[in-house]
Amino acid sequence: MSIQTLSKATLVGLTTDKAVVLDRLQSLGLLHVIPLSAARPDLLLELPEDVHPDQLQQAIRYLLSCPQKRKQVTVERHFDLTKVVMAALENRKRRLDLQEQLDFLRKRIRDLEPWGSFELPGESGLLGYRLWFYLVPNYRMSEVVKTDLPWSVVHRDNRYSYVAVVSETEPRANQMPVPRTHTGSVPLSQLRRRQEDLEIELEALDAEREALTRWLYLLQRSLAGSQDRAECAQVGRQTLDAGEIFAIQGWFAADQRLQLEVFAQDEGLALVIEPVAEGETPPTLLANPESMAGGEEIVRFYQMPGYRAWDPSRVVFFSFAAFFALILSDAGYALLLGAVLMFYWTRMGESATGRRLRALGTTLTLFSAGWGVLVGSYFGAEPPAPLAALKILDMNDFDSMMQVSVIMGAGHLVLANLISAWRHRANLQMLAPLGWVLLIVAGVSGWLRQQLDVEWGMMVVGMVLILFCSSDRPWFGARNWLWRLVDGLLALTGLSKMFGDVLSYLRLFALGLASASLAITFNQLASDVAAAVPGMGLFLEVLILLLGHLLNFVLAVVSGVIHGLRLNLIEFYNWSLADEGYAFQPFTKREVNPWIT
Repeated sequence: MSIQTLSKATLVGLTTDKAVVLDRLQSLGLLHVIPLSAARPDLLLELPEDVHPDQLQQAIRYLLSCPQKRKQVTVERHFDLTKVVMAALENRKRRLDLQEQLDFLRKRIRDLEPWGSFELPGESGLLGYRLWFYLVPNYRMSEVVKTDLPWSVVHRDNRYSYVAVVSETEPRANQMPVPRTHTGSVPLSQLRRRQEDLEIELEALDAEREALTRWLYLLQRSLAGSQDRAECAQVGRQTLDAGEIFAIQGWFAADQRLQLEVFAQDEGLALVIEPVAEGETPPTLLANPESMAGGEEIVRFYQMPGYRAWDPSRVVFFSFAAFFALILSDAGYALLLGAVLMFYWTRMGESATGRRLRALGTTLTLFSAGWGVLVGSYFGAEPPAPLAALKILDMNDFDSMMQVSVIMGAGHLVLANLISAWRHRANLQMLAPLGWVLLIVAGVSGWLRQQLDVEWGMMVVGMVLILFCSSDRPWFGARNWLWRLVDGLLALTGLSKMFGDVLSYLRLFALGLASASLAITFNQLASDVAAAVPGMGLFLEVLILLLGHLLNFVLAVVSGVIHGLRLNLIEFYNWSLADEGYAFQPFTKREVNPWIT
């Protein structure tokens, strides 16, 4: 549907101009390079000797994670790559050490606070006696009372008694009901002073880290430039060199032919353009409008279609939105999803992928809100009076909702087979997917009407078409006919799979019902608690509603994503897309955004 037509280009030029030509070709960004040499060496980044690529990437990640960033410096007048990278890594190392010490101190202070602020007198201060501390559960204090050791409770809470024992030596294990607690020799007041010092030092490191973020653009540009130079050098080793001339070959979008011709003319290169040959397997270049390119991101994540296949991006875009809506089944949750999307709206708009996913998220929200209004669910509650007239479906009407799920699944698979038939329209193999269409329609029709009369004829015709038209073998010769029948019988074994795939769409109803039921359950539980607990009931009701609906929302969204994708990328793909390809990777320079947030 939207797989771009490619052509193969061969550029031939002088070896003395090779470096310049490759650099400008990389700036043009049109070609998917075809290696003409067997060797494909590893990508080696060119950086200063004292800066390793891993160090540069680690420094960039560390500074990018800083919550507050400074205005970006875009000129290299005061920029020292080595100095900035080492400063960022040293800041990171020191910050991790301080944070680890601070976490230990905070825990130590929490453990010592019940004992109070004290300083141990030492052995001479108590005439040879020492203090031993025990954290005793309250229900075991009766065992402490029976001991002959001098002891005192210095603090008590609802679970433990904090007991101090005076003794020359550590009491034996059978004298106290619990092992000794090690409080250490550093007083609580000194620990708090050390905590304050660490927090001040950590705050200074955070300020230094924030100051270093002003170099993020130049750091990323240095990394991108190094990667571009390394990739250019790698492509240079993939060209065909013969004496004073070299040749580079690659795929490009056919509609960009004029740009490539102008480039070849400007650089003084010989250009040969060829169409895709029968046995060649070019990469796949998808082209979708940005408003529906979110489906392309899903397709790229799962399986790239082959060059001679079709682009399922738009079908996946809308069917995924519809399946997600059926699983969410609540207009209130759809509004909550929209609120989350609006919160990340600006951040998602900073990249092409983010903008595509933002458009997909908007579609998911609109579909979910529309379906939620149709089933009349608003955070599990009945619709208010103005919206009650829009409720035309009932999630508790199991028969109707099962019919909706099965009809939607059958329609999805019918569409898959119709597309497959269209792709094979040049030969009689197109009749096999049409046979599956007849079987699906007949089966669903018979199930809805609870009887089979005219459907039997449709099923017989469908099976005959599958039996005789599933093979790509020649139609002439007894041997070929025998093998065609074998192929047809093997294809008919897919009847059970087709039946299972259609029923697989019942998960839409099951998950939607589970989400709606949980929402109603949390509402009822909150109402019961409010009625049963006077005073605190209102607080508990609000708490249950917030936590319950948040949990249910997260579960519904996760289920919608997982199962919405599964039905598209397993059931639908299985009947419509067999060829797997590889993505078009243009030989181009990386872009760095100076407006880093």
